[in-house]
Amino acid sequence: MNTYLEKFNTAIENTFYNKLPENEQSFIKEESLKLKFSHQELKQIIDIARDLEMWNEKSIMEIYPQHSQKKVIFTRLRKAYEDIRDKPNSYDNFELKNIPAEQKYTFTTQSKEGFGLGLCPVASEKTRCCNLLTLDAVESCGFDCSYCSIQSFYNQNTITFDSGFAEKLLNLNLDQSKTYHIGTGQSSDSLMWGNREGILDALFKFARENPNVILEFKTKSDKITYFMENDVPKNILCTYSLNTQTIIDNEEHLTASLNKRVAAARKLADKGVKVGFHFHPIVEYENYLQEYKEVYDKLISEFDVGEVALVSFGTLTFIKPVIKQLREREFRTKITQIPHADASGKTSYPDATKVEMFKHAYESFKAWHKDVFFYLCMEEHQMWGKTFGHQYSTNNDFEKAMLSAYANKLDMEFLI
Repeated sequence: MNTYLEKFNTAIENTFYNKLPENEQSFIKEESLKLKFSHQELKQIIDIARDLEMWNEKSIMEIYPQHSQKKVIFTRLRKAYEDIRDKPNSYDNFELKNIPAEQKYTFTTQSKEGFGLGLCPVASEKTRCCNLLTLDAVESCGFDCSYCSIQSFYNQNTITFDSGFAEKLLNLNLDQSKTYHIGTGQSSDSLMWGNREGILDALFKFARENPNVILEFKTKSDKITYFMENDVPKNILCTYSLNTQTIIDNEEHLTASLNKRVAAARKLADKGVKVGFHFHPIVEYENYLQEYKEVYDKLISEFDVGEVALVSFGTLTFIKPVIKQLREREFRTKITQIPHADASGKTSYPDATKVEMFKHAYESFKAWHKDVFFYLCMEEHQMWGKTFGHQYSTNNDFEKAMLSAYANKLDMEFLI
């Protein structure tokens, strides 16, 4: 007959037990041998311990309840953990761990089959989607944002360029009687690599030869040398993913500061390039609404509505593989320290929190409502009505409204 110790050793396989500090491993083992936790209870306890360490909160030993009954202990432990998870985060005493001053990565150039043009990888019929087409000009990113799902799909330390990218772009057959919206910032940052391997040469040429394409470069960098030194086709949009400096400092590792991103956007707008701003994710933490309001006000004061094509809002949304990937890493983040509510098969903030953050964001930009296109990224249909006061009946209606607005701002003919 197997002893409980044998069951324990089997149960901790494929968990994060060995990643915990030794004193926490010993504590969990001692309590398990005493109380005979089940396989599922033990796994949850280990996940709790791992999360608390990752969030830079009290350890499992500090919140562990004293009681003789296993059921009571487990119930109270879950409650103590959920109380910590569900309270608004604070970065006041948060300490980073294992974040390098710069990312170490290897560049590779490969001949790849097929061409990375397809629908947005997170598109879903359960949420309102703009039907964006994405172009994988580069795979993997040199930035290290805590919440980014790119690390779940690619080797984070290897940056891959397609040796046939330019030729494939030239041979891409698009319907010239239709307006397309194509983004390059889904599998990597659009601008951080500059013109390495000639990717910007190829994309600018593609934009010139396809005036029916709205080509969007999305970035968290301030690398705009190529744009400043070259003529930029009018059908190119350069959009900046922005956040508060609190989130940039603690969660968007190695990216350009808020001021540098805004300054880069200002230089592009001065040159006549249309810009846009993505607030995705908006993250809840103590005093977050005030800090985001300061960013919104900064944009309103520094940009004219004629220079800005879009502003989008979104928030944290997780699938289980991403949460597991984050728990694997030896670093600290508060990104997963949120009350995880169901969000069309994923997890995110409860609706009440989303309504608060999105409505506040949209109303902060009231001066821009008539002249700039605003949208929610990958949110359920009803969220639009709750926050914007209107909603689209279908994804196609959303896409049509977006393309029409962009084409008008870019002085392009809108082709349905």
